[in-house]
Amino acid sequence: MRKTIVTTTINHPTEAIRRYDSMEGWDLIVIGDLKTPSDYRLEHGHYVSPAEQEEYDPLLSEAIGWNCIQRRNFGILIAYEMGSDIIALIDDDNIPEPSWGKELRVGTEIEVNLYETSLDAFDPVGATNHRQLWHRGYPLELLAQRRYPEPVTRRVQVDIDAGFWNGDPDIDAICRLEHAPECDFDRSLFPLAGSVMAPFNSQNTMLARRVVPYYFLYPHIGRMDDIWAAYYVQAHGFNAVFSEPSVFQDRNDHDLIRDLKAEIIGYTNNLSLIRDLKRDPESIVSYLPGPSIRAWDLYRRHFDRA
Repeated sequence: MRKTIVTTTINHPTEAIRRYDSMEGWDLIVIGDLKTPSDYRLEHGHYVSPAEQEEYDPLLSEAIGWNCIQRRNFGILIAYEMGSDIIALIDDDNIPEPSWGKELRVGTEIEVNLYETSLDAFDPVGATNHRQLWHRGYPLELLAQRRYPEPVTRRVQVDIDAGFWNGDPDIDAICRLEHAPECDFDRSLFPLAGSVMAPFNSQNTMLARRVVPYYFLYPHIGRMDDIWAAYYVQAHGFNAVFSEPSVFQDRNDHDLIRDLKAEIIGYTNNLSLIRDLKRDPESIVSYLPGPSIRAWDLYRRHFDRA
């Protein structure tokens, strides 16, 4: 089984990347950007420079744009073409715990704590010991209606393993401005899942190979790039399971008001998007701007050739 870690960076190798670079049994791909130092080097992994990305697919490069986390799509494509069975997406500020990558659930069937809900979406963060918080991308209209009855034990096939994160969690800017949390999630509550679609991110997430042709980090939609990718793949029937925290997020500096502005497209569209996706997964294109659709089409051509 081939396993590959994919990340982006604009810095010299961080403490997190150094640790992933030394992990036995894993390949590491780091996608650079225009701000990445020209002398960037890894001990074992493969650094993909801006020039190499341009050579790989100049049209896709232009469509995605520069100085954005969506450059990570190049790493996903390269990992797929390498024959990777599991592709792990991580952020360069997520420091792995010793347990990271030791128990591989992707591609297996496991028992989970399944939460039944009549709402259009499931918020996994609210099912933990930090119930006052919510996951980035969860529809704000549903917050007051969240209920978490006793879960049922259910066996599910794991297509996506969305690992949690201690420290500064992946919540939206409104939630972070209000609570400024530092989280220590109760590991006994995991793994968990919902009976409907749920938001998951791209900062500590493992994908099965068969998910990848449907998974794309959409550029030009702010901080909904990975959230809408999550909803889209689940609309195609892939199962997302949420695992106990295996990283500590030592979060890079963020301007929270700038983050909030980059999330408005989600605040205003997430609920209607989810409802439309349940009827037709391809309805996502009606929510995407033209440049994002072009990038999505160019990305999918790689799988048409496969």
